[in-house]
Amino acid sequence: MRDQRGVTIEVVCRVAELANLELTPEEEPRMQRDLNAILGYIAQLNELNTSGIPAMAQVSEMLGGVPNDKGSLLRADVVVRSLDRAAVMPEAPESDGRFYKVPKVIER
Repeated sequence: MRDQRGVTIEVVCRVAELANLELTPEEEPRMQRDLNAILGYIAQLNELNTSGIPAMAQVSEMLGGVPNDKGSLLRADVVVRSLDRAAVMPEAPESDGRFYKVPKVIER
């Protein structure tokens, strides 16, 4: 749990490390202010009385059969067969027979 003083520079550096971001020394205080502002907004939201509002897992629950902003209904969530692994693996540029092999894209 966060203490009352807010996000420290040390926390900013740790979050940046976890997110694989390289912050300059000039960016660290700005990120600290931004994170503290976000947490302040969340604290304001936590003060709202939501006792009469039912919990939702998805915003789409509100849509029901109502068309979305493009005029179409959301598609039904239907289970369908996926691709046959034996048929698609020979098409891979490189594979181990079970998975596609791809080049590493994140360096640390």
